[in-house]
Formats: sequence, C-alpha cells, structure tokens
Amino acid sequence: MTISPESFRERILSEIEPMAASPQPIMECLGLACAEDVRAGVSLPGFDNSAMDGYAVRAEDVAGAVPDSPVDLPVVGEIGAGQASLLALPPGAAAKIMTGAPLPSGADAVVPYEWTDRGVARVVIDQSPSVGQHVRYAGEDVSVGDVVVSEGTVLVPRHLGLLASVGRSHVAARPRPRVVILSTGSELREPGQPLGHDSIYDGNSFLLAAAARQAGAIAYRVGIVPDSPRDFLTALHDQLVRADLVITSGGVSMGDYDVVKEALAPQGVWFGGVSMQPGKPQGFGKVGEEQVPIFCLPGNPVSSFVSFENFVLPALRRLMGKKPELRPSVTAKITHAMTSPKGRRQFMRGDYDGTHATVSPVGGPGSHLIGDLATANCLLVIPEDTTEIEAGEPVEVLVLDQEF
Repeated sequence: MTISPESFRERILSEIEPMAASPQPIMECLGLACAEDVRAGVSLPGFDNSAMDGYAVRAEDVAGAVPDSPVDLPVVGEIGAGQASLLALPPGAAAKIMTGAPLPSGADAVVPYEWTDRGVARVVIDQSPSVGQHVRYAGEDVSVGDVVVSEGTVLVPRHLGLLASVGRSHVAARPRPRVVILSTGSELREPGQPLGHDSIYDGNSFLLAAAARQAGAIAYRVGIVPDSPRDFLTALHDQLVRADLVITSGGVSMGDYDVVKEALAPQGVWFGGVSMQPGKPQGFGKVGEEQVPIFCLPGNPVSSFVSFENFVLPALRRLMGKKPELRPSVTAKITHAMTSPKGRRQFMRGDYDGTHATVSPVGGPGSHLIGDLATANCLLVIPEDTTEIEAGEPVEVLVLDQEF
C-alpha cells in the first residue's frame, strides 16, 4: 500500500516545529527568517540634511536669481557631514554645505555648486531654488516606531542595511539547521578514488549537502557508510550530537542489502511507498535521545533529489520559519507530447522558458539519469490520473534554483 505525496508530507510536517529564535548579529542573519517585528528607534534621515554639495540658503534671499542678474551673498561658514559647527544661518547669507550634512536653522534650500561660481568668502548664485529643493527632511524615509522589518521576512542584503541604519546590531532570528548527510552502499567510492569493476562514485551526498546548503542550512557531508546495519548505526549515532536533521540516501527499498531500513525500522522509523515517480520508497522518523528527524531517501540520484524537493525542503523551511514552505509552482504549456504511469505522480525533468511560459521535457523518466537532471531547470508535475499529455497543454512546473 502506498500513500500520496501530500499524506507523507503532512506526516512529516506534523513532527517538525520551528527552531527557537534568539538574537543574532545581523551579518549572521542573511537568508534567515526574522522572528520579530523590528521597529525603528531613530528616524531616517535623522535630521534635515543636504542632498547636494553646494550652499545652504534661505530661498527668499536668492529668489529671482538668473544668469543675467545673479545674487551675491557672503559665505559665513562651511558644514561637512559629521563636522557641523554652524548651527544657524543668518538672513542674507549662505553657508557651504556637503551632501549629508545637517541643514542649519534658518536655511530652507540648497543651491548646487553648478549654479554658482563656487566662491569661498562670497558666492555668486545665478539660479534660484524653491523652498525644500535639494533638502532631505528628517523622517521622510522612516519615522521612529515604524515597522521596518516584519516577522517572517527572509532577510536579504537590503534588509540588513536597513537594520543597521536604524541602529540594530542584532535581530531575533531562527538559526540555520545543522543537516547531516550519509550515503550508504559498499559500492560507493569518494570522487578521485580509483573505481573497481563494480563500484561507482558517491554523487548523492554532494547533491543533498549542496541542496541543504542552498536551502539555508549548515550541511555536514559525512561520507560513505558500507552495507552493514551495525556500521550504519554507529556512524549515525556518532553524528547526532551535531544534527538538527539527518538525511540518508540508499538502503530503503526491498533488497537484501537495504541496511537503512533494516537498522531503523525496529527503532520506529516509518518505511513505505509514496505514489510518485521517481522516489517511491521513502522513510521518515525520529532517532536518538533528542528525537532528531531523519529522512531516508532512495539511492538513485534523481529519486533523492526529487524526494528532497518534496519532503526535506519543506521541513527545513519550517525549521527556519520560512514561508511558503513548499516551492511555488507555475503553469506552462508543454512543447512535446508525453506519457505518464497511471497511479503515480510523475516529476519529470524539464527546461522552462519563462519568457514564453513553455516547458520542454528533458531526457527520460529514469531515476538514475543525473546528466539529464543537471541540464534541467525545472520539474514537470504530472498528476496520478493523467497518462497522456498533448503538446500545447498546460502543466504544473516547479522552477528550480529560484529563491522564494
């Protein structure tokens, strides 16, 4: 008996709670979900300041200035950013001012250098600004008490810049989950090692560790575990001290050497079939004293990747407090007819063209075809009750490698 992908995902997410939030330095929060509504403790700008290098003036003192009839004013001082010594501007005078420097009391406009002779003791002005021209007023961007970052916002560089600008050095955020990845199989070898006649390179642990890291987690690739339940359990329990979540690949089907299933089923980890292709054999449960979630994925690389997208990624996003938890889908017209097995939801590799909202199947349905997976940029989702799709029909598409 198999269960639907939705049922399996619901089973998983019912066991996953967001990680506890804590104050973290803002530079450590890139890609994390903010766990508080952050209110500004200062206004931005914090004071009226100049938007140009030029001269602070009273607009009425230079009204009507034109090239044929300029206005000549005495320069009573100079105001630099962070070096403001002139606090007030008397009537009938100008003060040299730099961009970002505070506007002195009495001034209500800035004359750019380009409208003057750039005088030092006196300045000749041949164009008149309006009141407020080239002035940045206090609070026009952000006011004290404004919510500048809402709870749940995934922090990107522009948010970190804003947080620093309102004086926040730390912000409450949920940490990055620590994910341990184990590959099982006596046939596996590390890349760079010589291969025997019956051995293959371990690509899965690299694939899954990279996917976890792309999702925002800290990934620990443990390496290869041979087909021995005892060796597997030893490696697993050695790693639980640094794991918030564990991923294994291989050893979950019905074979004589499916050591993950043999080792973990007696410990209460669920193993069964999910009505999808690729990725039918799945396992999930919790292990160790800390009840760490463990995902037991099938060993073929495309099956592992599709399983990660459907089940591990939503769990990681829940741990991190990120919304939405599922990768959003789009609709596109398929360019070629294709068939799909009845009773299984197929996740076919594809090439999505966002400009024309079309998608082309890439390669075959085989779960071992990692070359085709690498050239694809999306997964086509074909429902269980659909066996044939004609060219031009709309299909659901999961666009990979997009931030959401």
